[in-house]
Amino acid sequence: MWTLGLLFLSAFGAATLLPLQSEAVLLGLLANGVYSAGLLIAVASIGNILGSCVNWYLGFKIEHYKHKKWFPVSEQKMLQAQKIYQKYGFWSLLLSWMPIIGDPITLIAGLLRENFLRFLLMVCVAKTGRYFVLYLVFVGWF
Repeated sequence: MWTLGLLFLSAFGAATLLPLQSEAVLLGLLANGVYSAGLLIAVASIGNILGSCVNWYLGFKIEHYKHKKWFPVSEQKMLQAQKIYQKYGFWSLLLSWMPIIGDPITLIAGLLRENFLRFLLMVCVAKTGRYFVLYLVFVGWF
């Protein structure tokens, strides 16, 4: 059971601004075969979605800290994510699964006061979709 907790924590951390990867943990557990793929995808997705919610909340609450040296996202990444978000609006949240730009996009969504329910819907689609595609790659569909 602790392995599900490890998967949850790695997925949660990977969605925040921490430099973690959850894909290797998911693939390892899929290869292990102890838990069903559906359960593993659900646990990873929930952890990753909640991590993105933390980013949204941080963006919503700490805009005035973004110019501080300790702020976890560089000004360049923030500007890049903000341009994408302003150009494509909430649809850009479908890119929240991507490395490098995904986490800043979820932070920018909070900064720009994106409606939380719409944010949650888009992030759920993106994050769960990513893990499902990873599963399909694992079983050889791609």
